[in-house]
Amino acid sequence: MAPAVETARLTFKVKGLDCVEEVAVLRRELGPLVGGADKLAFDVLNGRMTVLAEAPPVSAEDIRRAVRQTGMNAIEWRVGEKSARDESDRRRRQQVWFTSLSGLLVATGFVIHIWLAGGFNEAIRLFAGHDGEALPLPEMAAYALAIAFGIRFVIVKAWYAARGLRPDMNLLMTVAIAGAIVIGEWFEAATVAFLFALSLTLESWSVGRARRAIAALVDLSPPMVRLLRADGSETDVPVAEVNPGDRFIVPAGERIGLDGRVVAGASTVNQAPITGESVPVEKAIGAEVFAGTINGDGTLAVEATKAAGNTMLSRIIRMVEEAHGRRAAAEQWVEKFARVYTPAVMALALLVFLVPPLAFGGAWDDWFYRALVLLVIACPCALVISTPVSIVAALASSARAGVLVKGGAYIELPARLKAIAMDKTGTITRAEPVVAQVIPLGDHTETELVARAAALEARSTHPLARAILDHADHRGITPAPADDVQVLKGKGLTGTFDGEPFWLGSHRYVVERGQDTPETAKRVEALEADGKTVIAVGNPRHVCGLIAVADTVRPEAREIVEQLHAAGITHVVMLTGDNRVTASAIARDLGIDEVHAELLPDDKVKKIEELVARYGTVAMVGDGVNDAPALARANLGIAMGAIGSDAAIETADVALMTDDISKLPWLIRHSRRTLAIIRQNIVFSLGVKAIFVVLTFAGYATLWGAIAADIGASLLVVANALRIMVDEGNISVL
Repeated sequence: MAPAVETARLTFKVKGLDCVEEVAVLRRELGPLVGGADKLAFDVLNGRMTVLAEAPPVSAEDIRRAVRQTGMNAIEWRVGEKSARDESDRRRRQQVWFTSLSGLLVATGFVIHIWLAGGFNEAIRLFAGHDGEALPLPEMAAYALAIAFGIRFVIVKAWYAARGLRPDMNLLMTVAIAGAIVIGEWFEAATVAFLFALSLTLESWSVGRARRAIAALVDLSPPMVRLLRADGSETDVPVAEVNPGDRFIVPAGERIGLDGRVVAGASTVNQAPITGESVPVEKAIGAEVFAGTINGDGTLAVEATKAAGNTMLSRIIRMVEEAHGRRAAAEQWVEKFARVYTPAVMALALLVFLVPPLAFGGAWDDWFYRALVLLVIACPCALVISTPVSIVAALASSARAGVLVKGGAYIELPARLKAIAMDKTGTITRAEPVVAQVIPLGDHTETELVARAAALEARSTHPLARAILDHADHRGITPAPADDVQVLKGKGLTGTFDGEPFWLGSHRYVVERGQDTPETAKRVEALEADGKTVIAVGNPRHVCGLIAVADTVRPEAREIVEQLHAAGITHVVMLTGDNRVTASAIARDLGIDEVHAELLPDDKVKKIEELVARYGTVAMVGDGVNDAPALARANLGIAMGAIGSDAAIETADVALMTDDISKLPWLIRHSRRTLAIIRQNIVFSLGVKAIFVVLTFAGYATLWGAIAADIGASLLVVANALRIMVDEGNISVL
């Protein structure tokens, strides 16, 4: 045996670690070796397992040997090594191909059966075992290949589960498939293999999407920055080589590479990827900036305050990884039941075969037949099929309604939600600033005010400028662009219109010019309290008027909040990076129960954690990169798919692809209906088996009756599950 080594943060890349099931197996197998399952930490997204420092000394070889006992393989991984995601992605692609081939071959076998039988009507004989006839070789070959492809990623785990005397769903499915083959039910065996492979593929796909979400986050930060040296020269260097205190240049229009503080220049910065603010923020000397945000039309000199590995964006990436690691989906009830069901049924069948002949002188052939009937009727096909078919039907129905649900675990969660947290910008609002009000002062008119503002903003690409230009165009006002336009960094614009000088800027700029009046200040305060951004227009003599710009609230938002309350959501919360005044005004209008504003991404995660502690099951709805950690930390992450960032959509468990938040109450009702049908299927499947167990002991059950009952139950639960895909318009809250 290799000598024991210190296990401080000993990390392994585990081939085959893709979901919660593998985590449970590894904890059970390695727990005694490392002093308890709590001495292990798992990163499912990257397929890594860490033996924590507090574990007793154990050799890496012992760890690898124990992992091999589970059917997986482990290799040591050290910080700085390239992640082996490519191998996991390749395995996932193979899983998709094998599942697809399995389904195709099931269909091929059925087509062959119809062709050889001479018509579709004859195909029904398939469900009676061909009336005792031998299965045609081409048909058998198609089903055999379907089974082989379907159980490719199941059979190894089933073998190790059987060898370790820890029966799980993999072993249960393998026994069911083998039993169906033994009694000649090749079609049933192939169908079960395909459906189970499909459910595993859906779960694996969800993990793969989460991994790609982290890659999308990493791409937000530029790999290089323009370092400003002490002698005044500039050179491009990797962000990893920049230390806190170093200075770098951010040209107009480029992404900021590191968190820092502005030391020269002024500009506006689009911070939506990090803070979620709906409009760019003015940045001058002393202002804080974040990696991944986008510089506007001015050049900035920034002093780095954090290293590349500790920026706000890096923290977001770590939070997404950690949140996904903590929030493994709960194990299905059917799988837990199978741990007891499979060995219990096998033991019972053995007792039925042995005890009556040995203890009571029963006929061996009679009790062997009864044991065989018991095994056949106990074959858990209907029970096992009921859940994946229901889930697949629910996923398909959701997709048809414009709701992308990324796996079966997330179909169940909406039914249990107690609270929903929503981002403001892009979720409750449209993230499209528009002119909400034009207030001329003195003798000026609205037309004059809009014309002057549009002339000054004619060549600007700022979102607020676009709102003014759109408003002017809507009113048929098309002034010529102003002359001699100058941008006052972080303040506003000046220019000449119709031979007269004008300026445009924030209320702060009005105060700076010394042109503020009590009337102007009072109007600005009232507009800002109502959640609007105020732009002043004036000339050297006075303020000509005010233009209020606001992000438009979705017209259906208030009704949706009411529907969520009616659907049983006890608490609707707004989480936003925008200012408190704006957020509070919108929350009041919509009837939202609680609002938290001016939040950074980690603040949103803390609020989600508080809500989870208070209410248990919580959803987060958002659209921006800044929402990604909160989406991952919530029990259920829901992204706005039509306008949302790629990172938010990839990180979330559900994406509303039609950009329609009215799908939120629909999703809750859909989830409850799905769970009701799953419960119906489970009760029915177990009920049929219980009846036949009694008939078997009484000597009234026959092998063919058991087969018919098993296949009939399978067909009925499938038919019941497919009801999820119809009559969606009449869903009641179950």
